[in-house]
Amino acid sequence: MSRLSQREDAMAQSVGEALITLLERRGVDVVFGIPGVHTVEMYRGLDASTIRHITPRHELSAGFMADGYARATGRPGVCLLITGPGVTNAITAMAQARADSVPMLVISGVNRAETFGQEEGYLHELPDQGALMRQVAILSQTLFAPEDLPKVVDRAFAAMWAGRPGPVHIEVPLDVMHAPVALPEAGLVEVPKQAAGADAVAGAAEVLAQAKRPLILAGGGAVGAAEALVGLAEALDAPVVNTTNGRGILGGHPLRVPASPSSAPIRQMMAEADVILAVGTQFGPTDYDMYGDGGMPDLAHVIRIDCDAVQVTRGLIPDQAIIADAGCAVAALASALPGPLADRGGVARAAAARQAAFDALDLRHQSYVGVMDTIRAALPGARIVGDSTQVIYAGNMYADIDQPRGWFNAATGYGALGYAAPAAIGAALGDPQTPVVCLTGDGGLQFSIAELGSAVDEGVPVIFLVWNNNGYQEIEQYMIDKVITPVGVTPSAPDFVAVAQAYGMAGEALDGLDGLSDALRRAQAAGGPYLIDLRVD
Repeated sequence: MSRLSQREDAMAQSVGEALITLLERRGVDVVFGIPGVHTVEMYRGLDASTIRHITPRHELSAGFMADGYARATGRPGVCLLITGPGVTNAITAMAQARADSVPMLVISGVNRAETFGQEEGYLHELPDQGALMRQVAILSQTLFAPEDLPKVVDRAFAAMWAGRPGPVHIEVPLDVMHAPVALPEAGLVEVPKQAAGADAVAGAAEVLAQAKRPLILAGGGAVGAAEALVGLAEALDAPVVNTTNGRGILGGHPLRVPASPSSAPIRQMMAEADVILAVGTQFGPTDYDMYGDGGMPDLAHVIRIDCDAVQVTRGLIPDQAIIADAGCAVAALASALPGPLADRGGVARAAAARQAAFDALDLRHQSYVGVMDTIRAALPGARIVGDSTQVIYAGNMYADIDQPRGWFNAATGYGALGYAAPAAIGAALGDPQTPVVCLTGDGGLQFSIAELGSAVDEGVPVIFLVWNNNGYQEIEQYMIDKVITPVGVTPSAPDFVAVAQAYGMAGEALDGLDGLSDALRRAQAAGGPYLIDLRVD
């Protein structure tokens, strides 16, 4: 009998132990956290479980690691955090996950319920931790009674999948954490994927079948529907424009358009389309008006697919809406289309849009796109995880990524710095078969530079590529453009290679882009974490 079975046969466990058992039942295989006196009872359960525990250097990184894990795998990233500073440190990561619809489960301790709001000086005390967390979590719940544990966990997983995904929080008071509880043998409460309504699908299929110049916009919510979306795009002969979080959908396909809807040529393409099918995209400004110029065109007819009815009321109001899981809706649409449709010139339109979007970039940004091309050529199939830095901004405008989940960063939505290093580690732990390149700036890396040590501890073969331009050069240029004397944009950087080596990580420095391909291949051949300090002007 396995240790898990032995525990389940026992009369009772502590709530902390039982919580880990329920996570195991849910298929959780990795958790991120730093133990403390408010969470150690859960660690009693971890010791006997199959779940791998990863210790970052900071709770902010625990959240970003969980985010990267979730984006790479499509499964929730899970954090175990102490009350007070543990959860407040992770709030930034939760806000990023909420902005980008990333499923994340944050489980924390909290002081005994009778102390709530008393402010008598208990360790890690907050006036109302749950209220604070409800500002960033799509659901925050307190476990007051041990016997409620299974339904609280079921509710947490349902909240992450029933509508728009995002961060969910469970807090367990210290006295409840240690209380005994007997878990029922009943199976898990599973939330099925929301099917598309027949009338909504039929109406949308009729409009799409009659379209002469259809266009598909694919956002982050379409990543799980990538395979079905290929078939629908081919049936409609419709180009597919990827937002930042949808980049890589239709990777390598002649109908792909790996460019931002903020690009003038892509906006023109949208304006010329007679029907637009928008799948899992928020129509938020960081995707559709990246530079705040207000140039979003009027659109002829928009059909939105979204898993959240409320979300359809935000941003662009569609002419038609399908409220359903993206994969279910896309498959249903493809089945509802009448026989072979006429050639709509989709491949030629997509090719012209790709070229026009690239040509619209200035020479500096085209050179940055070349960096992404160099990475892809040197490391085929690699996933690029980015921070808010010059080359990532350029890639969000145009980057021809070859796979879904192959490109993500924190330069959209909430826009947090320090994301790339821990998120890349989380992605590598979640999907160890896919090479990972962490593309971060010298400023952004210093937010989470200690996570180089976490990469060494876990032996993850992440390649840390530091875009070292001696400060916050993107902000410096913005200030110059606004006729503001640059102030505060030149923080000094350490010798990154020396820091990596101090943690036991191999690394090298490059002056300029010459030799980058060979350096990337050396990094991959090293078989472990590796840092390349790419010094650029």
